Amino acid sequence: MAQQAYVTEKDDGGSGYERPGSRLRRLVARLTGPWRGDPRIWRRGIVAAVLAMLLALVMVVHSHIPNTIGNLGSLTETFLPWCGVLIPVLLAVALLRRSATALIALVLPTVVWLNLFGGLITDRTGSGGDLTVATHNVNADNADPSGTARDVAASGADVVALEELKASAVPTYEQALATAYRYHSVQGTVGLWSKYPLGDVRAVDIELGWTRAMRATVATPAGKVAVYVAHLPSVRVKIEAGFTARQRDKSADALGEAIAHEPLGKVVLLGDLNGTMNDRSLNAVTSQMRSTQGAAGSGFGFSWPASFPMARIDQIMVRGVEPESSWTLPATGSDHLPIAARVDVTRS
Repeated sequence: MAQQAYVTEKDDGGSGYERPGSRLRRLVARLTGPWRGDPRIWRRGIVAAVLAMLLALVMVVHSHIPNTIGNLGSLTETFLPWCGVLIPVLLAVALLRRSATALIALVLPTVVWLNLFGGLITDRTGSGGDLTVATHNVNADNADPSGTARDVAASGADVVALEELKASAVPTYEQALATAYRYHSVQGTVGLWSKYPLGDVRAVDIELGWTRAMRATVATPAGKVAVYVAHLPSVRVKIEAGFTARQRDKSADALGEAIAHEPLGKVVLLGDLNGTMNDRSLNAVTSQMRSTQGAAGSGFGFSWPASFPMARIDQIMVRGVEPESSWTLPATGSDHLPIAARVDVTRS
């Protein structure tokens, strides 16, 4: 009789086989059982619901958060993708509290985040391209400049930009890269190494009083490309002053002005901009160029800090050429990760 009762409970006509639909219904009943008939599911979790709505609001109006106090707007935009981490946290709270109100409220920030960053989750890389470029802030205090240079050269890049070059370390980088790159130029603390001839090389004034940006024409087999290398001033987050970025913002405007007057139609910008594509303060640059990571990368491509990357402040940006793929290279002796991209110069 016990066996007969079991078969009847399974509702399988006596075969002993439980249909998948029956198992699913039992699972749903087990999960929702404690919620049914409980009027408190609408009253509980109000705080979590309010936090969910505030999270959505921050993501929607981030461009309107003022920079007048501690550059709060730029700070928010620098780490804006990380707002998504709060969604599963609030989801867990809503489930633990058995709050239908909080669960419904979570739909809004989820939709907003997916609208902003959902496209970055997918793999957008292509297989084409005729020019590979790489950029790396090598860190002035790098204990192994030779090894760092070899690691970047191993990417197979045709053009390599290095930033934060200490004068005493420049000969080491030059020696390590000499075999792979026949042409190179160092201007101040930035340098460009290329397998193809360089012309019209000059420093670019980004209003710092010393050279941290340069420009060169690279004569690739597919045509001439203007390549800019830049290292914008660092930013700091201080309790008393907030996100201090005034000098970075001023230099970004100067760099954007230089690129806007570039006579060549095909332009590549390589460097450490100390800011993300979301940061409005870099608009002078980002408004006229495309990010290779956003167009042809896989994931967010965070590059800093190397130990636990939280933001993509190192950038490869293009105008007049088509991004095909973009990726982050393995860590070196620097506190930044090197990044690389492959672009199509002939197709724009």
